[in-house]
Amino acid sequence: MKDLGSIMKQAQAMQQKLADAQAKLAELSVEGTSGGGMVTVTLKGGGALSGVVIDDSLLTPGEGDVVADLIVAAHADAKRKLDAKQAEMMREAAGPMAGMMGGMPGLPF
Repeated sequence: MKDLGSIMKQAQAMQQKLADAQAKLAELSVEGTSGGGMVTVTLKGGGALSGVVIDDSLLTPGEGDVVADLIVAAHADAKRKLDAKQAEMMREAAGPMAGMMGGMPGLPF
């Protein structure tokens, strides 16, 4: 059995890695698209919508419902990518302790 000091050092190292990963996550930016690339949205690491690009062909009268649906779909695509990237980064930060952390609330493992 490992001594308590060694376990504490491992826990502190993991805690630092998780803090570093969270800082990187805050800087993360992902794009989601829909309509074959006609709508692109950008999400920041915290999930905030930071950009929307709409193809000019959609900016015609009567296309409002289509544009709205495509924005929602692009946002869902970006959110899925963001969640996957966040989970991957946190698993990497936790290293061998990731399996132990899987059941802890607030950690995306």
